[in-house]
Amino acid sequence: MLQKELGYPVIIRAAYALGGLGSGFCDNEEELNKLAEKAFSFSPQVLVEKSLKGWKEIEYEVVRDRFDNCITVCNMENFDPLGIHTGESIVIAPSQTLTNSEYHKLRELAIRIIRHIGIVGECNVQYAFDPESEDYRVIEVNARLSRSSALASKATGYPLAFVAAKLGLGYGLFDLNNSVTKTTPAFFEPALDYVVCKIPRWDLGKFRGVDRELGSSMKSVGEVMAIGRTFEEAIQKGLRMIGQGMHGFVENKELVIEDIDKALQEPTDKRVFVISEAFRAGYTIDQIHDLTKIDKWFLQKLMNIVNTAKELDSTDSLEALSSDLLRKAKVQGFSDFQIARAVLKNGNDMEKAMLKCELIVSHLTYFRL
Repeated sequence: MLQKELGYPVIIRAAYALGGLGSGFCDNEEELNKLAEKAFSFSPQVLVEKSLKGWKEIEYEVVRDRFDNCITVCNMENFDPLGIHTGESIVIAPSQTLTNSEYHKLRELAIRIIRHIGIVGECNVQYAFDPESEDYRVIEVNARLSRSSALASKATGYPLAFVAAKLGLGYGLFDLNNSVTKTTPAFFEPALDYVVCKIPRWDLGKFRGVDRELGSSMKSVGEVMAIGRTFEEAIQKGLRMIGQGMHGFVENKELVIEDIDKALQEPTDKRVFVISEAFRAGYTIDQIHDLTKIDKWFLQKLMNIVNTAKELDSTDSLEALSSDLLRKAKVQGFSDFQIARAVLKNGNDMEKAMLKCELIVSHLTYFRL
């Protein structure tokens, strides 16, 4: 059989199903039969493919007109490795961990794909990419606007839906102006000098007996988008907005985790906060990378947040807080509440401390993000 030729693990996917419905990973024949039965209940066709768990997931948004002019509007990178649906993953735009050659290799491939298929309008190309060997696979090509396209449009200010509709009517990229900027033509590729971070939102806590583990099938019910000058700032802003009662990556109420290794290996809706607890428990970047396969660049940035939180924890009072440390905390996306909570260990007079923290920041005349 096909799965014996591929070798386990394999991934089962139901064809023509949105959001990874009926998909999952199988480590043996018993799991394969069980998941295949589920997949066939959603679709008459089932795809069995080799698992590429642990590879990076990269996306490109490409636009082409009927005159064969092509541009890439935005490229995005998943914080989580392949194995977790894009809708379940934290996504960063533009990509942060690709080398220049890797970025342009995948960009050129995306343009060749849209030209080969002959798409006029907008197209989303998703890759699985192995950073060790530069091997890659094209996971899927969406010849339409997708959830990722909506993120790319908001992140860059490039009105993808408007441009795609105009191109479908026969216009060329050189005929159109960007309806957001009002000045740049539509054949200009947006250049981002900031970082955009999309974080999914789940409501799994509202249901009893629900499996909280994340995989190739979507469970999230929404998402937030945060913009910052640094990755640290963007992710902390996003984590404050997802409605889980968290204040950022650090200075949250303590999570009770029985087995940190297991919680890192088996991703749930709380995994990013498990990473925070793991750093606090003394785990190294290499240890967390081995357990999660999350790129070390992201883990190093998260470690920067934890180290700054430790510096704030070691400060006795707001008066003793140096302007350099306060500036660093703000650049890394710390809120006034987080800073006040870190410095005031007992939590008393928090509102007063936050106001004082705000005043200190306002008096730092050289403070610029």
